[in-house]
Amino acid sequence: MCYDIRMETRIIHILKNTGPLTGSELLEATGDEDLGVWRTCKLSRKLAVRTIGTHYLRLDRNVPGFARISPSILREFLTFSLIGLRQDPDRLEQKAREQISHIEAISRAKINLAYRIASSVVSRFETEYALNNQISFIIAGDIVYNMAHDVPRPERSTGKMVTGSDMDLVVIVDDALQQDLMKKLDDHIYTEKIRLLMAPHLKEEIDYIVKRLARVREQVRFKTFKHMVACKILYEGTFLYGSEKIFSSVKAMLRESDAFEKIKVLEKKAARFRREAEEYLLHEAPQRIPPDKRYLFYPTEESEEFE
Repeated sequence: MCYDIRMETRIIHILKNTGPLTGSELLEATGDEDLGVWRTCKLSRKLAVRTIGTHYLRLDRNVPGFARISPSILREFLTFSLIGLRQDPDRLEQKAREQISHIEAISRAKINLAYRIASSVVSRFETEYALNNQISFIIAGDIVYNMAHDVPRPERSTGKMVTGSDMDLVVIVDDALQQDLMKKLDDHIYTEKIRLLMAPHLKEEIDYIVKRLARVREQVRFKTFKHMVACKILYEGTFLYGSEKIFSSVKAMLRESDAFEKIKVLEKKAARFRREAEEYLLHEAPQRIPPDKRYLFYPTEESEEFE
C-alpha cells in the first residue's frame, strides 16, 4: 500500500472523536497535504469514503483529447466525499444524507436566483412580451446536475471572494432581434453581475454570454475547441426563462449536427481518463509524481465560452 500509515492513524483518531467528515473538514483537522490525505483515505482498509453526486463532462486544453470529468478529483474529495470509519457505516450514511440535502438546497437556491435575475432583466424593457419570444435563458454548469457548492472562492476577473459555484447563463436571442436591444440586454445582465458580486449578503457570480441563433448554427459544426465548449454547455443546459421555442431549436441543432453524439463520445473518453488518472495518482510513489502531472488532481475552469 502506497500511503502514510502514520497519517492513517491520525485520521482514525480524529474520526473517532468527530464522526464522519467531509474531505475539506478532514484536511483542516489534519493540516496535511491534500494529495496525501486523499490517497490515504482511498487506500486504507480501515477508512471508508462515501462519494455523493454525479460525474459530468468538462473540457480542458491540458488533457489529451480535451475530455475530463468534473468535479475534479480534489473538488470531489473536498466537497462531495465523506470519510468515516469502515466499522461504523451507519454514521457515514447519515452524514451523506445530510450533505446531499445541503447540496440540493444550494443548487435550488442558485437556480431560483438565476430565474429572478432573468425575469428582472427582461422586465426592464417596454417590449417585454415580444422579448420573451425572442430570448431564451439557458442555465448550465454544476447547478443543473444538483452539484452546486457554497465553498468561498475568488472570482476570476476581480479576485473578490464569491459564494461557491457560479451561475452559467447562455442567453440565446433570435436573429431578428434588433442590435440595440441585444446590446441593452447584455448591459442589463452585466449590471446584475456586478451587483451580485458587490452585494455583501450575496457575493454570487454570474458567467454569461449573449449570442444569436446564427452563432449557435456556426458552433454546432464542432470545428474548434471553443465550438466544443459552447456545444457541451448547450448540451447540458436546461431551460430557465423566456422562449421555450428558441431553447428547443438549440437542442434540435445539436442533435441534427451530430454534436450530441460527439459529446457522448467525449464523455466516454473522460470517464476512461478519470479512471486512469485515479489509478496513477493512487499507486505511483508520491515522490515520483512530477509537478506537470498534478493537473490530474486539481480543478480546471471552462471559461472560454464566457470570455
